[in-house]
Amino acid sequence: MEGDPVSEQTRASLPRAAEDEPDRVAARPETLRVEAVLAALGTDAASGLGGEAVRARAARSGPNALRAGPPVPAWRRLLAQFADPLVLLLVVAAFVSAGVWVEESLRDDRAGLPFEALAILAIVLLNGTMGYVQEARAAQAIAALRRMSAARARVIRDGVRREIPATELVPGDIVRLEEGDAIPADARLIEANALRTNEAALTGESVPVPKDTAALATGAALAERRNMVFSGTTVSAGRGLGVVTATGMRTELGHIAGLLNATPEETTPLQAALARLGRRLGLAVLVIAAAMAATIIFAEGVRTVPALLDTLILAVALAVAAVPEGLPAIVTAALSLGVLRMARRHAIVRRLAAVETLGSADVIASDKTGTLTRNEMMVRTVVTAGGAIDFDPAPAGLDRDAERRAEVEAALRAGALANDAVLQRRDGGWTVQGDPTEGALLLAARNAGLDLDVLSRRLARVAEIPFSSERRRMSTVHRDDGRRLVAAKGAPDTVLSRCTRERAGAQDRPLTGERRDAILAANAALAGRGLRTLGVAERSLPAGEAAPPDDSVERDLVFLGLVGMSDPPRPEAREAVARARAAGIRPMMLTGDDPRTAAAIAAEIGIPGDGTVLSGADLEALSPQGLDAAVRTISVYARVAPAHKLRIVRALQRNGLIVAMTGDGVNDAPALKAAEIGIAMGVTGTDVSREAADIVLADDNFATIVAAVEEGRSIFANIRKVLRYLLSSNFGEVATMAFGVLLASVLGLSFTAGELVLPLLATQILWVNLVSDGAPALALAVDPADPAAMTRPPRPRAEGVLTGAMAWNIGFIGLVTAGCCLFVLDACLPGGLVEGRDLPAQGTLAYAQTMTFTTLVLSQLFNALNARSGRASAFVGLFRNRWLWGAIIVTLLLQAAVVYTPLLQQGFSTVALSAGDWLFCTAVASLVLILEEVRKVVARAMRPEVPHAERDVH
Repeated sequence: MEGDPVSEQTRASLPRAAEDEPDRVAARPETLRVEAVLAALGTDAASGLGGEAVRARAARSGPNALRAGPPVPAWRRLLAQFADPLVLLLVVAAFVSAGVWVEESLRDDRAGLPFEALAILAIVLLNGTMGYVQEARAAQAIAALRRMSAARARVIRDGVRREIPATELVPGDIVRLEEGDAIPADARLIEANALRTNEAALTGESVPVPKDTAALATGAALAERRNMVFSGTTVSAGRGLGVVTATGMRTELGHIAGLLNATPEETTPLQAALARLGRRLGLAVLVIAAAMAATIIFAEGVRTVPALLDTLILAVALAVAAVPEGLPAIVTAALSLGVLRMARRHAIVRRLAAVETLGSADVIASDKTGTLTRNEMMVRTVVTAGGAIDFDPAPAGLDRDAERRAEVEAALRAGALANDAVLQRRDGGWTVQGDPTEGALLLAARNAGLDLDVLSRRLARVAEIPFSSERRRMSTVHRDDGRRLVAAKGAPDTVLSRCTRERAGAQDRPLTGERRDAILAANAALAGRGLRTLGVAERSLPAGEAAPPDDSVERDLVFLGLVGMSDPPRPEAREAVARARAAGIRPMMLTGDDPRTAAAIAAEIGIPGDGTVLSGADLEALSPQGLDAAVRTISVYARVAPAHKLRIVRALQRNGLIVAMTGDGVNDAPALKAAEIGIAMGVTGTDVSREAADIVLADDNFATIVAAVEEGRSIFANIRKVLRYLLSSNFGEVATMAFGVLLASVLGLSFTAGELVLPLLATQILWVNLVSDGAPALALAVDPADPAAMTRPPRPRAEGVLTGAMAWNIGFIGLVTAGCCLFVLDACLPGGLVEGRDLPAQGTLAYAQTMTFTTLVLSQLFNALNARSGRASAFVGLFRNRWLWGAIIVTLLLQAAVVYTPLLQQGFSTVALSAGDWLFCTAVASLVLILEEVRKVVARAMRPEVPHAERDVH
């Protein structure tokens, strides 16, 4: 971009708003020259905005984000907790009970307060409040995750390149754009080097749009504004520099978005499955409740209106108690808390469904650079016509050989020129902003004695032919004392194919076939040592010869040498690979490096295989059937293009495997979407790859993927623990009531005809349901991960959240719970099968119901210990979950309050119990734990090794 200073006439043509507010540009910035736009926005292309200007503009323009819909008021979210049909039935039951109380009060002034109605309403309010709090916490967790995974933008401020959250952009910011970036705001282009953008989402244009910096005539349609880039679109190729002209709702995307709400929260497959399970349970329980009500009416001879209303209330309470209505909220809390734990381990989950799938992953197909290795490239060797020179980190042995020094400096100079990275001094050292490979070339040039600042000023860049996965090289054109200098770097074979001469000392000589073979042999030797290699070349154009901005300038190059670099494996990579293999997960490496480099790194970190490496060329030659067979045994793939990754994913899936795939480039997006779990690089990845992924690695580390798998398995296991606990406890309540009615005469529940006599009252059932579905279930949702979780094979994808083994286990515990409760009931009533205990003189029925009520609560607390595993003893890691023990203590205190507090005694029809009564209830309730321990011992003895489906949680 070149042009004259802004004229007074141009300034006069700008709208008054642009003069009054420098953060608002003219309505049509595409019609103005770049200088006019920069002047209107009060910014500078080289240094960007200063801190004070940014703060002032941020205060006026607000965050760079689309306006979300109005937040749902807290009172509406609270009322939504009571919209469930079963909860509404409870409210109706409370009003019915209140009606009965009114009728009794009219007949008897001593009727007292409507304790039953008040107790039901109190339980409804408490349950709704707990649901509201759980949902609010889950929403806060999800919002925190969204903030973690928010888009970022590369800007120039105060003359320094930096990366900031895209929401902090303001008009006048100078943004840098590269291939794969999601464009964060509307911007007028200042520079455009082979820049093309994908604007299909905004304009419907199906092919990438080439961009330039020339001003346009007034009236250009949105799709024709070639000097503008727009928020919500992506860079498909090239690079550029732009000045932000509009942010947030003032962007073209914001105009279209209007008042649309932000992205809605997702319902995961697990939540949908649980919702289906809840509906089926609800339907079944409603049928059972209706049948029980009919049985009570006919078996008990219920005839009076109060007794009929009590029967109705009991049926509704039983239906509500049997359905684990708190399960969805608890599952959401478990997912959100688990996802936050994953975020603390540097795995940012963008889609909750990925958490469920992680436990089923059979294969982790990972990039090498930065994921399995440190992504800290360093030049180790430079091979020129005179031989190899080692770097550690500076070149050795050049002081006495001027010709060798000239060769090495020429090679490193070309690598430093054909380069987009920047070295910055930080904390006493050098940091690289940009590609690590390019940063290594800059560091090597600096260590060899080249002054990079002088080099960039003397040889200013005027054009660029950017790198692409198809070309595998990059070239730049520079001013050189009135001439032009072309610098090129890339894969050695592609660079060498464009060369006709070779630099030897200070002279250039023809590049013979023999020398080509020698260079390729040297390249193979470097690759065999696990080094990544680049070829570098240059060409000086005669004065007057044009340098077209395309690959036609890459001809008749002078080959300068080979650069060998290493990116050592991360220290934790070998251990992470071993853990993945122990968990039945197969690690695979997919890299664009040379096959020998890939084989060396794979062997060093322990990726399985016999040393066989499949290259991209090999993949091209394979049929789909051949590739299906290859992926069963080959775990290392080299020289792969993004299209090859998609083929590999499809082949693995045809073999019935669940694939987690990593990627960082634009063209990786199809493979990331195709894989069951797409994992994008958070540091080196493009915005496009992050948008396509389910998980973003904040540290680009393979060990983080393995840690995320472990967390995913733990989350799914905890959800199963909660499900086992809730369903078995609720089944125990239903069984207690059902068998209590059917066996009423046997148990001694025969009282005056016309009265409703049951093992438990409706309010007691509701209390048990609330207490049992509350604190203990939430505590199980955060149970610590099983240390042996990563020693088991992946969970089959087709396996449901509720397995057959779990269903039998739930039925067994429910029947044991019912047996314990009915035994205590029988022992506390005169008559029946069990000889009665020493009973109080009065209130025998209330005493028996209080004992049964307390036994049921204690049984479910013992069941909470059982639910931590379907096979392992409850005494293994008994005190690992301090939250569970806290929940048990809270539940016991609440039960004591119901038994001893006078007001609650009236509401729940309880009487005070002695210490001996508590011991008797505890001893009987402990059978839930004891008999389940016996069952586990038998199960382990009969089947020491079981399928993963039955190793569901521990």
